[in-house]
Amino acid sequence: MNRTDALLDRFLSLLSELEPLAVWAHGSLGGGDYQEGRSDLDLVAVLKEPIGPRTAWRVARVHARLRDAPLAGLLHCSYLTPATANGADRRHLTWAHEELFKRPVSPVTRRELHAFGGVLHGKAPADLLAPVPDRELGDYVVRDQRDFWRPAVDNARLWTRDVWVALGLITFARASVTAREGRLITKREALDLLPGLGAPAEVVEDIRARRYDGAAPPTEEWAARRAELTRDYLGPAIDALVASYG
Repeated sequence: MNRTDALLDRFLSLLSELEPLAVWAHGSLGGGDYQEGRSDLDLVAVLKEPIGPRTAWRVARVHARLRDAPLAGLLHCSYLTPATANGADRRHLTWAHEELFKRPVSPVTRRELHAFGGVLHGKAPADLLAPVPDRELGDYVVRDQRDFWRPAVDNARLWTRDVWVALGLITFARASVTAREGRLITKREALDLLPGLGAPAEVVEDIRARRYDGAAPPTEEWAARRAELTRDYLGPAIDALVASYG
């Protein structure tokens, strides 16, 4: 048993005291592009009862008991109930980055669950979640590019970091396909598409090497050059995507 399976087994065992109706995997874990130790373990659990303070305390206790387990810091889980499952703007109790807070379960996550969600326990997503129309999905990803990623491009200090370069380019490629075709693609597929979308090839290969080959940290000179190439590409590319969507 690998570390991921061991963590999921332990999580499901601890969560059983809350009698979940379902536990699902999405993101890389559900979509087949999971990289142990690099990828997050993105989960959604559906609980029977309303999620009040006592249930939130019990959820926090489950995650606290996992703190010392390998990969536990990468495990993220949002908690829904049948009565609160639908509505992409509704905020749900979520454990991520080693704390509890509330956030929406986005249209992208909902579509992932319907398209390739992994059922770890209980009912399938189609039994508890309404489908996401193509227009709602497209509107969401384009709005995310316009309102989050485009302003971020102007914040130069962010782009010397590996995570911003990788997520910025991969998210743009995925949004482009979703807005145009109404479908989701994996991170690996996004990397394959980026050169054809005009992204700098040397940056794309750098992302691929770090994600799949465990490349060494970038030199300061390359990090600065990579940031410049990424920002020079992403700004106009996002503007063009937003302008063409409709």
